[in-house]
Amino acid sequence: MPSSVPQKRVRKSPEARRAEIVETAARVALTEGLECVTLRRTAEELSVRPGLISHYFPSAEELVGEAFSVAATGELNALLPAERPHGTPAQYLARYFALSGGEAYDDISRLWINARHLSRYRPVLRTRVTEQELASDDRLEQLIREGVALGEFRTDDPRTAAIKILVVLDGLGAHANTDRTDRPDAVTRLPVTTAEQALGLPYGTLTNLALPDEPPAA
Repeated sequence: MPSSVPQKRVRKSPEARRAEIVETAARVALTEGLECVTLRRTAEELSVRPGLISHYFPSAEELVGEAFSVAATGELNALLPAERPHGTPAQYLARYFALSGGEAYDDISRLWINARHLSRYRPVLRTRVTEQELASDDRLEQLIREGVALGEFRTDDPRTAAIKILVVLDGLGAHANTDRTDRPDAVTRLPVTTAEQALGLPYGTLTNLALPDEPPAA
């Protein structure tokens, strides 16, 4: 028969509770938009009192900024991990384009559109957007530098090459809310074409290149 002894609630550490709050807010931001990230909504998602959320985030603006940063950092780490031991720079660049195209990438594209619009009015969010843009620039530049050092890429200015690629990706991502069924293949492939031109690669290199091996399961 079931025990009548009440289950003891496990109190989470402040670090774990804060991380849980931010991850929940980030999920709301990705699926519904940053405007829906409020102290009350986050509390409802976690089935806690709003006062608990405000204990960690006295300002909703701080929670919105943190939620965006966590979502954007998660996206960057998934698309272009900082540690890349299972393939070459060219393979990881090909993987980057393979993952960043299509409908699976639309939620994060919408989040960036949303964040850039709201950052005009929200200084905290504006700072976070700038930080995340620089993080993306840095991560892609580092990959390109590694490729240059190995003789895979040819460019005298890895930073500019990285920014060119990201500008094109952002431009296409701005259409995440529109119908793209009639988009020409040449336009869909524009980020890859831009990368191949900027890095001295023959046309088709990054499309036909095998993706890096997945790390072995733990």
